Amino acid sequence: MKALPYQAKAVIGRREMVTLPELGLTLCAKIDTGARTSALHAEDIETFERQGHLWVRFITRGGGPEAPSHALELPLYDRRKVRSSNGIEQWRYVIRTHMQLGGLDYPIELTLTDRRSMRHPMLLGRRALRRLLVAPGAAFLHGEP
Repeated sequence: MKALPYQAKAVIGRREMVTLPELGLTLCAKIDTGARTSALHAEDIETFERQGHLWVRFITRGGGPEAPSHALELPLYDRRKVRSSNGIEQWRYVIRTHMQLGGLDYPIELTLTDRRSMRHPMLLGRRALRRLLVAPGAAFLHGEP
């Protein structure tokens, strides 16, 4: 068996509770090693200019349509073409924020998309999972919902 090219920072399950402290959110995220980028549920997405820079305004929910909504305004980091699991490509806005998972705290990029029909308001893709190992048979190794 070949050795890992790095020392894993943590082992996580297929679902984990994560905190986005800059957004004031703690929510359940689905871990998806098949996805390159991470995604956050967002509704009513619109861009605007503030002091010569593009920002994005949106509403998000921490867990399902019954959860309270959070109106957020953040600097726009990027705009990318993303291919969803059903093969459809779409342009999405990208924000950068810090994520806390277990004892880890590091910056991640999140695309904004409507995930109302999905079970989890957040999906963690490979870019956010660098140096983490995923135990697909486990869930909530770093705290229960």
